[in-house]
Amino acid sequence: MNGLAADPNVIRIGNCSGFYGDRHSAMREMLEAGQLDVLTGDYLAELTMLILGRDRMKDAGLGYAKTFLRQLEDCLGLALERNVQIVTNAGGLNPAGLADKVRELADRLGLRVRVGYVEGDDLTARAAELGLGKPLTANAYLGAWGIVECLNAGADVVVTGRVTDASLVVGPAAAHFGWSRADYHRLAGAVVAGHVVECGTQATGGNFAFFTEIPDPVRPGFPIAEVYADGSSVITKHETTGGAVTVDTVRAQLMYEIQGARYAGPDVTARLDTVRLESAGPDRVLISGVEGEAPPPRLKVSLNTLDGFRNEMGFILTGLDIEAKADLARRQLEAWMPRKPAELEWTLARLDRPDADTEEQASALLRCVVRDPDPNVVGRAFSSVAVELALASYPGCSFTAPPGNGSPYGVFGPGYVDAEKVPHTAVLPDACRVLVGAPGETRELAEVPEPPLPAPFPVGETCRLPLGTIALARSGDKGGDANIGVWVRTDEQWRWLAHTLTVDLLRELLPETAPLTVTRHVLPNLRALNFIVSGLLGKGVAYQARFDPQAKGLGEWLRSRHLDIPVELLP
Repeated sequence: MNGLAADPNVIRIGNCSGFYGDRHSAMREMLEAGQLDVLTGDYLAELTMLILGRDRMKDAGLGYAKTFLRQLEDCLGLALERNVQIVTNAGGLNPAGLADKVRELADRLGLRVRVGYVEGDDLTARAAELGLGKPLTANAYLGAWGIVECLNAGADVVVTGRVTDASLVVGPAAAHFGWSRADYHRLAGAVVAGHVVECGTQATGGNFAFFTEIPDPVRPGFPIAEVYADGSSVITKHETTGGAVTVDTVRAQLMYEIQGARYAGPDVTARLDTVRLESAGPDRVLISGVEGEAPPPRLKVSLNTLDGFRNEMGFILTGLDIEAKADLARRQLEAWMPRKPAELEWTLARLDRPDADTEEQASALLRCVVRDPDPNVVGRAFSSVAVELALASYPGCSFTAPPGNGSPYGVFGPGYVDAEKVPHTAVLPDACRVLVGAPGETRELAEVPEPPLPAPFPVGETCRLPLGTIALARSGDKGGDANIGVWVRTDEQWRWLAHTLTVDLLRELLPETAPLTVTRHVLPNLRALNFIVSGLLGKGVAYQARFDPQAKGLGEWLRSRHLDIPVELLP
């Protein structure tokens, strides 16, 4: 096949984007710094689909990640020269439109480019008949086989809409090795490799709990997955780039935004409890042993709906009587508003400290968030009233920002639809359309029973310290739920962690989770626990239920909490 890896035993797949807005120069950096066979770019997230949906409302010709085109204008010639194929989900809600733009770009640059694209994920027009309501966007998570068809037809660039992030790696690997749709273990191995590299530099030291161990953390390089015929892989990076690839940086990304031991996708369900990680040299980590199962019969659908308008005001409270000042501001604002919004939330962040050396250290923040279907209720009618308190409220009254109009917000929710009802279609470079059929075999998802725990660690002398003294963590969002992955490095530490960090203790350490449903999943091979906190994020990231709407810092909050740790386990 055209351009795909010259070595029949391995394919080198790099990544140059983990989100819409990632490092613009990454595409050139990845192409110039070393050898690659395929370069992927992941531009889509739950929030991104909402952003693209609003773009499409303004202009039906939009709906794709515009930054990808700007990167490609700089790098398309270089990619062709180096025989590197590009596979990206930057097509978003309009893969056909982006494919046309890529062809126009190539013509303008005087380059001959074969472009394929994958469509069928957009179910918006059929949402009602499929029982999905009336969302702004409705996109099924497609798998890798449309990408395989395009690559087998010789595409230099493959553009997709909403495929799973890992499919950007699974597709090139399956095409290169000629895997069948029933090669579940191999496919599952590629899914895990794809999951590790999909978020860019989070696999090479970015957002890493023990970041002080990274020798060159200022500008981490983007990751590479060397995938082998049996589905195993080595995660690495270009030698001249910063950051680091270690067992723990890979494990950190592996724990990101997962649920239980079964990691379901449209092509295969990967068993995360079978993953084995080991160092394979400097900046090289081997992933092996991954087992796969038939995929579930239904595809997940990303649903985004415009739910109303929101606004917020932040009050600065300084010095003495913080609680009383906050209470006065609350009572005044609620009494003065001409119409109470549908939702009104107050949070007080006691960032102040007594007898502070600076005014900022003597100040707390009071935040008021309002939401309503009517933009006028949360617009100037709200924020102007807040400002009118300036000379009539608590001593030292001031605000973090001037008043503004309310802005629309969306909510994310998952839907599910039978795979047979989704027309997964590959449009080849010659414009031939190939329908990708639904999986021939499926398996309903079920929870994996909790594995036997190791023998408890005998607790002797202890020291009260932050959990993060010995434990690492990574947290993130899945719609309105948050996940916290926690792991340790030694078998002895694992014996202690597995028995100590229960759901009850987690709720005690993180009181905001106490009224919510919390589920614990045990992954012994990784010496890891994964907690799902249901509903912590309200209706998803755009709803901004918390000041940390994507739960990025949740794991670090957990690591900062103190508990009694056996002295023998300390580093």
